Amino acid sequence: MTEQNHAEQIKIIQNHSELFIGIMSGTSLDGIDVVLVDFSTSYPKLLATYFQAYGSKLRDALLVLHHPANDELHQMHLISNELASLYAAATAILLRAADITLGQVRAIGCHGQTIRHRPSEGYTLQLGNSALLAELSGITVVSDFRSRDIAAGGQGAPLVPAFHDRVLRHPSIHRVIVNIGGISNLTNLPPKRQTTGFDCGPGNLLMDAWVALQCGELYDRNGAWAASGQVIPALLQKLLDEPFLHAIPPKSSGRDLFNLAWLKSKLSGDEAPVNVQATLLAFSSRVISDAIHCFCDGAQEIYLCGGGAHNQTLVQNLRISLPDCRIQATDTLGMGVDWLEAIAFAWLAQQRLYGDTVNLTAVTGARHPCILGAIYSA
Repeated sequence: MTEQNHAEQIKIIQNHSELFIGIMSGTSLDGIDVVLVDFSTSYPKLLATYFQAYGSKLRDALLVLHHPANDELHQMHLISNELASLYAAATAILLRAADITLGQVRAIGCHGQTIRHRPSEGYTLQLGNSALLAELSGITVVSDFRSRDIAAGGQGAPLVPAFHDRVLRHPSIHRVIVNIGGISNLTNLPPKRQTTGFDCGPGNLLMDAWVALQCGELYDRNGAWAASGQVIPALLQKLLDEPFLHAIPPKSSGRDLFNLAWLKSKLSGDEAPVNVQATLLAFSSRVISDAIHCFCDGAQEIYLCGGGAHNQTLVQNLRISLPDCRIQATDTLGMGVDWLEAIAFAWLAQQRLYGDTVNLTAVTGARHPCILGAIYSA
């Protein structure tokens, strides 16, 4: 170890604060969730939150980078720098609101913005220049959480089930935590049995893409537009025939598979747009309920988080499909639906500094447990 690296390690160890920042920017491409969390007690305490919406120019540029494009390497690095600046600015706003100084924060856990996720080909790519974020924020940054798990043969995702297992498990009640972001994923927490989890399929991603295309809106508020249409059974079946949905976990997915081009390939062209939206909502509901029926036998309580937890039409569909389960938002567990993932990445940063393994091999399929994340000292 070089003298400089040794000094950096000492700096990390000497900061004994249990205040961590989590930054999450997910598949929905809506913006940045930033949280300040105190881990000094047995249950995480959320001290402050901040949301920074993406501008349309940045959102469009990120969508382009999900597929091969001209000069994409240069654009990728420019956008990584832009994201780092946005992350740093959002962090500064959060700390000012909480009246917390830089020196009181142990580290930032930053997921970064995923633009490619190809575990079957041995890689994943999240944008956000972590070295620049550490420089701009003045706080140590932990990022690149997925790559080590993929190197060990895993999917690299979902990673949040480890946090659910540590914090939200109940000793006698079978819980399932369902995150409905761009992609939906679940964590199965059966009492006295192993935690499992996986990506179910599209959550908000296709609904958001379709309402943007047809109505120019970022999302279908409360699923109101979908509720005014009629499900198209033949189209729903085409969507449900996707092989990914029938694969046995561990599995993960993203925009690499589920995107507007994938949806258009299933359409005949004569469908009423509102009926397509109704079918997409039914599809998102089905991939979640089917996953719970198949892999979470005996589930008693289902807790929803992510943007989809606000979609009352989707939630009602889930209640109809899962009548034997009590369905609630994670707010009832003290974890706000909009902030749980960011809190989890703050926790993942803490575990990295502790040197603890946190990838659940039953979830990701990795050959062995790994310490996840790369450290960029301030």
